[in-house]
Amino acid sequence: MRKLLTAFLAAAMALGVSAPIASAAGERFVLISHAPDSDSWWNTIKNAIKIAGKQMDVTVEYRNPPTGDLADMARIVQQAAASKPDGIIVTIADFDVLKGPVTAAVDQGIPVITINSGTAKQSAALGALMHIGQPEYDAGYGAGLRAKKAGVKSFLCVNHYATNPASVERCRGFAKAIGADLKSSMIDSGQDPAEIKNKVLAYLTAHPKTDAILTLGPTSAHPTLAALDQAGLKGQIYFGTFDLSGQIAAAIKDGTIAFAIDQQPYLQGYLPVVLLTNYVRYGVLPSGNINSGPGFITKDNIGLVEKYAGVYR
Repeated sequence: MRKLLTAFLAAAMALGVSAPIASAAGERFVLISHAPDSDSWWNTIKNAIKIAGKQMDVTVEYRNPPTGDLADMARIVQQAAASKPDGIIVTIADFDVLKGPVTAAVDQGIPVITINSGTAKQSAALGALMHIGQPEYDAGYGAGLRAKKAGVKSFLCVNHYATNPASVERCRGFAKAIGADLKSSMIDSGQDPAEIKNKVLAYLTAHPKTDAILTLGPTSAHPTLAALDQAGLKGQIYFGTFDLSGQIAAAIKDGTIAFAIDQQPYLQGYLPVVLLTNYVRYGVLPSGNINSGPGFITKDNIGLVEKYAGVYR
């Protein structure tokens, strides 16, 4: 029997077929994000892992640093690895900060899939199986090209998570596309809604000829909408944003926001759970990384997705 099994495994390897691993439902995975508790955008990912966990018959725990502190996130990765889960899903909010704990988890034999922030190159350097996310610079550049066609030459990037290098890449891509200086075009707005609103108002007062605004998600988009309304500039400045919410959808419909960049967060939560389950159980995994975005939501297609905002989109 042992000779037959050895022959089977050898033949499978020769044919490039992964030998099946014994299936056992009930695996436990941990998804660790960089998002603070206040960031509602992650509700879609939380919904996705709940659905995927139920479908796959696995447990998926969501963990995050309450304030968004990356050093705290690194500790959470260490704690998750020490609990010996069947797999870890993690964002690469800052490669240098997370390199140690993530590679340590990989060295322990824990399969890791990276999502959302970071790049495919960084994911490979960490030893992860694959990366599922949106190329942030490319997304920002694509947004900038849209703005350039509309005549935009200057902009304000409202960066509510400036410590995350991926957020800077979004602003950098936009600046490159329209030929603007990034340093003078980007503000570290923080995450307090009142503070964001005041900083946007102050910037627009100091730079009255600003052609466009780019926000990086609902956290910065919602207070920026309030700022424009207060300043009487609603609909007068070209406005693009990353991600979707009910309020952003309404602003797209009334013409205040030109577009929202959809990175399909549902896929960033759902796919790694399904893929890790199949990898742990059967040793199968798709080849390569998965780009979940960017896609652009405009007035022309908002009707197709607005009812799913915050749940599946």
